[in-house]
Amino acid sequence: MNTEEKKNSYISPATAYLNRDLSWIEFNRRVLGEAQDPENPLIERAKFLAIVSSNLDEFISVRVAGIQDQIRAGYTKKDFTGYTPSGLYKRLSKRVSKIVADQYRTFKDISRSLHKEGIVFVDYEDLTPAQEQSIEEYYRDIIFPVLTPMAVDQSRPFPLVHSQFIYLAVVLTRKNSQEDEPYFAILQIPSNLPRCIPLPHRSNSKKRQFVFIEDVIRHHIQTLFSGYDPVAVNEFRLTRNSDLTIDEEGAEDLLEEIEKELRKRRRGIPARLEVQKGIHPYALEQLQAEFELEDFMFEIEGPLDLGFLRNFASSLKGFSYLHYPPVEPLYPAEFEENEDFFEVLRERDVLVYHPYESFDAMADFITQASEDEQVMAIKMTLYRVSGKSPLIAALANAAESGKQVTVVVELKARFDEERNIAWARKLEQSGCHVVYGLVGLKTHAKVTLIVRQEGTELRRYVHVGTGNYNDSTAKAYTDLSLFTANHEIGLDASELFNQMTGYSANYNWNSFIVAPTNMSLSLQKLILREAEHAAAGRPARIIAKMNSLSNQEVIDYLYSAAQAGVSIDLIVRGVCCLRPGIEGLSERITVRSIVDRFLEHSRIYYFENGGQPEVYLSSADWMTRNLTRRIELMCPVKDSGIRDQIVKILELSLMDNVKSSFLQPNGYYERIDDKKAPLRSQFAAMDVTRWKGSRALPSPTKHS
Repeated sequence: MNTEEKKNSYISPATAYLNRDLSWIEFNRRVLGEAQDPENPLIERAKFLAIVSSNLDEFISVRVAGIQDQIRAGYTKKDFTGYTPSGLYKRLSKRVSKIVADQYRTFKDISRSLHKEGIVFVDYEDLTPAQEQSIEEYYRDIIFPVLTPMAVDQSRPFPLVHSQFIYLAVVLTRKNSQEDEPYFAILQIPSNLPRCIPLPHRSNSKKRQFVFIEDVIRHHIQTLFSGYDPVAVNEFRLTRNSDLTIDEEGAEDLLEEIEKELRKRRRGIPARLEVQKGIHPYALEQLQAEFELEDFMFEIEGPLDLGFLRNFASSLKGFSYLHYPPVEPLYPAEFEENEDFFEVLRERDVLVYHPYESFDAMADFITQASEDEQVMAIKMTLYRVSGKSPLIAALANAAESGKQVTVVVELKARFDEERNIAWARKLEQSGCHVVYGLVGLKTHAKVTLIVRQEGTELRRYVHVGTGNYNDSTAKAYTDLSLFTANHEIGLDASELFNQMTGYSANYNWNSFIVAPTNMSLSLQKLILREAEHAAAGRPARIIAKMNSLSNQEVIDYLYSAAQAGVSIDLIVRGVCCLRPGIEGLSERITVRSIVDRFLEHSRIYYFENGGQPEVYLSSADWMTRNLTRRIELMCPVKDSGIRDQIVKILELSLMDNVKSSFLQPNGYYERIDDKKAPLRSQFAAMDVTRWKGSRALPSPTKHS
């Protein structure tokens, strides 16, 4: 596609593209829709509401904070969607205000429904005498000893307020004094104590009552300020800019540089202030003077930080009927029939579908490799792992037993930096070669290479995944794992690790498509090939499943292909900057988003290729950062049977008419009632044996 063709492929930015950040707001609104859906189990609705809150926290601390930085720097250039930073900031302020208001209306609705089920948030004033006595003892013995009131006056400047912690703003007057000037202090709510304190209940009663810790402290505030009278006690919560700025070129030790930046994060520029509705004017004046925030200040009618609902909901006992039925992942049948992974993979490739199939297979694969005397080397990329990952123990064991173990660790995985530093040091101590990737690039590819001596030759075994090597998220994210001993894939995996850990000249990949090396160009060629097939009257179709689509160049190529006659179905969970359904531009493109019980996370790319389909599994979304600033991987699926299995998964997503929302040309999403028998793709996919063992799709029945 030449420059002139690109210019003619759209009318204007406002017509052709949707803004990334506004699109993200719409994604979070779809999550909020799950919290509002009465068809979902009640406690699951509460969890969705917690996700809305934590999503907003990250969005504001990174994306909104970045726009604020641009405004302060005087940056006025429009982005490719037609927005200046100041114009976008105003739109975001309105959209976020509206979603916060809807969020707290939803919380009231969920609270009322929980109350009917016997799960009650009690106001302190409504405690019974027995409950009050119990809470008095709890405050005296547990809460009071860890509280630290911090006065603010001429001799004591405003203390550091940590990001996303709840504080109390306390306005006081001196007892028996004629002074008019109030005094001011703040107090951090202990984050290592339960947010909701359970109240005593009868052993035979199903009812569970809770009081918020901030209400308990507020009621006892006088115990912290003897000689003063509290005038007002109000909650507030600050969100700071949490993005890291790391000088990798000048850093002698990347671990130390990141640790230094993490300390700076605690003092990031304020990006949002949440205050309790009806906050005392003097308290608000003090907070605004300190944080210098006029926009992105929200008065909240309800408990600050609804993220507490996730742990609260998970800790409730005796209410299983208010949860989704538990899902017990099946162990992949191929490895259950034969526990020798290497023997199985010499015969065939294996696809594992999480969370319906167990992540234990991956852990067992590495464990077997660590204990196998014929295994010479294990190489692995790690982006995010759980706190007690079995993979870390297996890799350490392999190194201690004399194997060559190389781990490419991404220290800059946002908000997981501290955890990654900890287990990177543990791996180093056990004898693993730990590499921190390449300067300026995040290592986001999910790939493992095992080199095994078999007779007189070395054989390579490879795992490629669409998701992180994290046993916790593998229970909540939909992802695909491909295990293979394919020779070409093995050669490419070796070269990829050589490029990440050493010096390597240009390489002609046999199978892999790698960012930032050749992924952008390869995607352009794959899309153009479909356009050429369509122009020649051959079958032409693209199905792309990803988390986000925001790269302008890829979008332009998709527009061009659609105009050439290619049918394009996009399954994009979150951000989508492509605008479908525009006459003459994108009427052959559909965009749908599935938000359901599990987080849709797999990246799958299908190209019809004139009747000879190609399918790729990938770690990469079609975002500029993935294509240009990260080490990413697209791996072709060579086994025809596995290709068929993956096509089934895509077809299920396209058939979903229960949890699918369709992007409209105006940028908003709508549920569409197609009058067909309801099909909920995630629940239909739970029947793993059916989608693996049969060419037939699951029957289109609604699962509950």
